[in-house]
Parts: sequence; C-alpha cells; structure tokens
Amino acid sequence: MPPQLPPAQPQGNQEDKRALWSWALYDWANSAFFTIILTFVFAQYFSVSVMQDEVAGTEAWGNIVGISGVFIAILAPILGAIADQSGRRKPWFISFTLLCVIACAMLWTVTPDQDQFWKAALWVGLGTLGAEFAFIFYNSMLPDLASQERTGRWSGWAWGLGYVGGVLSLVVALYGFIETDANLFDLNRDEAEHVRATFILVAVWYLVFALPAFIFIPDRPPTGLNLAAATRAGFAQLKESIAHVRQYRDIVRFLIARMLYTDGLATIFTFGGVYAAGTFNMDSTQVLQFAITLNVTAGLGALGFAWVDDALGGRNTILLSLVGLGSSALAILLVDGATAFWVWGMILGIFVGPLQSASRSHLARIAPPHLQTQMFGLFAFSGKATAFAGPLLVGWVTAITDSQRWGMSTILAFLLIGFLLMLTVPATEVRQTQKDPGLS
Repeated sequence: MPPQLPPAQPQGNQEDKRALWSWALYDWANSAFFTIILTFVFAQYFSVSVMQDEVAGTEAWGNIVGISGVFIAILAPILGAIADQSGRRKPWFISFTLLCVIACAMLWTVTPDQDQFWKAALWVGLGTLGAEFAFIFYNSMLPDLASQERTGRWSGWAWGLGYVGGVLSLVVALYGFIETDANLFDLNRDEAEHVRATFILVAVWYLVFALPAFIFIPDRPPTGLNLAAATRAGFAQLKESIAHVRQYRDIVRFLIARMLYTDGLATIFTFGGVYAAGTFNMDSTQVLQFAITLNVTAGLGALGFAWVDDALGGRNTILLSLVGLGSSALAILLVDGATAFWVWGMILGIFVGPLQSASRSHLARIAPPHLQTQMFGLFAFSGKATAFAGPLLVGWVTAITDSQRWGMSTILAFLLIGFLLMLTVPATEVRQTQKDPGLS
C-alpha cells in the first residue's frame, strides 16, 4: 500500500489546543535530561566521582557524548525516513522517550567507583540517543498540530517552556537533594545517593510531563506497511531525496547554515563557563549562577520572539537573532569587567532561544508534508555532524595565541558564515487566516 499523505495543516481556528499544549509541555519534560544529566550534575559526577580524575573524566565524557553524536547524525535521517513511510510517529516517539527515562533511572546504580565507567557510559549513551531521537519525532509533529500563521508562536512557547523546565528541575535537584541542608529522603552522602537521586528525579520528571503528549497528541494514520517494508521504503525514499537534492536546495542551504551557526551556539555553551572562570575569575558558584541566568534569558527570548517569528517568518527571525547573538558575543570578548560580562551575557541569552525555536518553525513551514520526519532527521543531523569543529577550533586558537579571547573569537566566524548562508535562503511566507482570539 502506498504511503498516505498527511491531512492538511490546521487553520488557526481549527487547532486542537489540548494537543498543542501537551506538545509544548514535552519541551519542559525533556529539558531536565539535558540540564541535569548532560550539562550540570551527572557530567560533573562522572568526572569527579566515577573517573576520580577531572582531566581524564573530561576526556572520557567528551568521547561518550561525541560517539553518541555520531550515532545520532547517522541514524536520525534514516529513522525519520522509515517513520514517514510507516505513517505513525507516536510509537517511535513514545519508545525513545521511555528509553531515555529508563536510562536515567538506571544511572542511580552508577556508584562513585572507577569500575562503574562502562555502566555509566552505557546508560548515559542510551539516554542521549533516546532523548535526541524522540525529539526528531516530536519536532516533526508541529506542522500537523499548529496552523502556519502560528507555527512560530507555538515553537517559541514550547522552547521557552523548555528553558523554564530546565531551570526549575535544576533548582529542585540542587535545593531538594544536593545542597548540604537538603535531606528529603535520608540519603547516604558517602555513597553519593544525594547526587544519584537527581537522576531518578529526571526519570520521573521526564515521564510525568511527557504523559500528556503520549495521550492527547493525535497520530497520523498507518500506511499499512510493516516495519520491514517501511524500512526498505524509507531507505529508498532517502536515496531518492539525495538523488534529487536540487529539488530541496533551499532546505539544504538552510540545514548547512544551521549546522554552522549551531556549532557556534554549542561552543558558546561548551566554553562559556571556562571563559568566565579563566578571564573574569568567576568561581564555580558564580559560573552556575551565570548559567542559570543565561537559561532564563534564553527562555524569555524564545517566548518574547514567538510573535516576531509569526510576523516576520522563521528565516528573518533567524537573521535577526544571529545579528543580536553575534553583536553581544563580540561585546563579551571586548569587555574587561565582570559586571559588563554579566550584562552582555544576559543580552546574548535573549537571542539564543529565538534562534533555536525559529530554526524549528522555519523547517516546519518548508518541509514537504510527506517527508516531514525525514527532514527533521536531517535537522538533527545538521546539529551533530560537525559539532566537534567549534570546540576543536577554539582549543587550537587558544593554544596558538595563548589567549582565551582569541580562541573564543572563532565562534564569531561560525555565526557570520551561518548568517551569510541564511541570506541566500528564501524567506518563509506566513499565510494569514482567520484570527482565533483564544490564542492572541
């Protein structure tokens, strides 16, 4: 049976609000994984308590995240193509979400011993794959749920909720479990149970807030192809898309531009704390406070620019965000005082959220309906394929010049080239339909 085309995109007054808010809440749900596991808590626990050597731990952590990124880059477009051929996306979405939830819960068993390395690597690797793959199917649902004139708004609201959820989950982890005054469950600190309990927190947080998406988001109808047939058809479709890539040249240019400016953005987050500590002598508490502030301003930016996206289109919002991001990054590299660093850092954060949410909404508007999941698989690929380039270049230039400022200045090149490529991408047309006062 040939694949069925998806239903037409809903108009503003036909949107299923319950499904859309359930969809947006999923950003809140999975942000706990990226904030607590990949960025702040488990990453440090792995280096300090499992590896018991921060240098070796940092190297090993980089290898784990890097290898996971390679698998994501290779498999994401394939999984997307298969899902497009099978029709239904929720089974994939739910399965990968549950994989991440289980992996987070299993991280509780990683005790502070060096012989726990492989167990830690296995579960954090599987958790990363689950979270990233689930996000492919999650993103691809947006065009079927939101009307085109409100795609930017819903993408921005969801991304903003994600930042808020990430910050709140971190606050709960810090003040409910990690801080010395926290003793909610009489946990054994000698066995690091107060830290390991935060991994259970992530599993519960992720599952509970993902449930509305599992229940209320409608799925596409099945095409009638079983998994084997859908897999064969998916590979054939992916091969055909590559063979006729000129038909999708605007999407290809956008994905290449996104690959570059995402490298710059990811490098900012990777080295931001290192730069703050080395150049402005900020201690670990101050770095954490800055990271939380950056996430808050990024969330506010995503929420605030959601209307801008719908008014100007995703491409123009991306260009505006890159101008703001590049200008504030340049200012951070030029200032000398910590106060000025904080001010420009918060301004930079305002443009981080819109850049990410507008990238999603832009692809949601331009992806062919029958290839939506495949295109969001390529979207994931573009975020991982050259993720090594930014950190590598920063390290090289810093070593050559013996200057953090010169090393970090390479980020501007990624943002600038991404901006110039985005100028060649046609602007998205935002079709106006009957206004729905309930979403104003």
